[in-house]
Amino acid sequence: METVRHQGRETAYDVADRGGTGPTVCFVHGSGGSRAAWKAQHRLADRYPVVAVDLSGHGDSEDVDADPGYTRLSAYADDVAAVLEETDADVLVGNSLGGAVAMHLLLEREPDVEAAVLTGTGARLGVLQDLLEWLADDFDRAVEFLHADDRLFHDPSPELREESIEGMYDCGRAVTERDFLTCHRFDVRKELHGIDVPTLVVYGEHDQLTPPQYHESLADEIDDAELVEISDAAHLAMLEQPAAFNEAVADFLDGLE
Repeated sequence: METVRHQGRETAYDVADRGGTGPTVCFVHGSGGSRAAWKAQHRLADRYPVVAVDLSGHGDSEDVDADPGYTRLSAYADDVAAVLEETDADVLVGNSLGGAVAMHLLLEREPDVEAAVLTGTGARLGVLQDLLEWLADDFDRAVEFLHADDRLFHDPSPELREESIEGMYDCGRAVTERDFLTCHRFDVRKELHGIDVPTLVVYGEHDQLTPPQYHESLADEIDDAELVEISDAAHLAMLEQPAAFNEAVADFLDGLE
């Protein structure tokens, strides 16, 4: 684990580099997660150095006092911007909330990156009202809902499902709730034309949290975008079908070269 200090706090990240000569890729996790969401993407490190970030209050990163919504999203963007600068990363990848962070950076910060990958995300990320209420008052039910069929996963192994549940409990109710509230208030549908780097949009075939049409809209509205479906996967396609996900990312990055 590495850390970078910025704005009075430390943000944790991992680097996996097995001599890859391609662009350095920085991965940003979603709500209630951590950099562990990208463990299977370390397999790419023999071709591309891999960086995975813990957003503030997640994993090993220090928290920051910021309200849910734009203020929290901006704080998360500060975390990622610091890691991008520290690691000289060239490609920004975001899943779900991490996709919102990536879009925020691309639209408002103009980071020095060559390309982006958006997966399990959308230009608007409205959250079911029942889920918001469960996150506030019945965390067990919220976790159960998210781990039902075709939400986070389509058909995971028992081990993968249990690992994901444990990770969400480790993150905790308060952090997970504010993540989903931040997603709920995110809306850049009218701004997508401002993303001016080549972008890969990847979605799980069965994702009910951010359905295929969310991704189709991203690919339609971003000028230089391509769309890839991952079969037999839902919201966390990078964990459920890592080989197919990694192949899609590698094909995209090789096309840039």
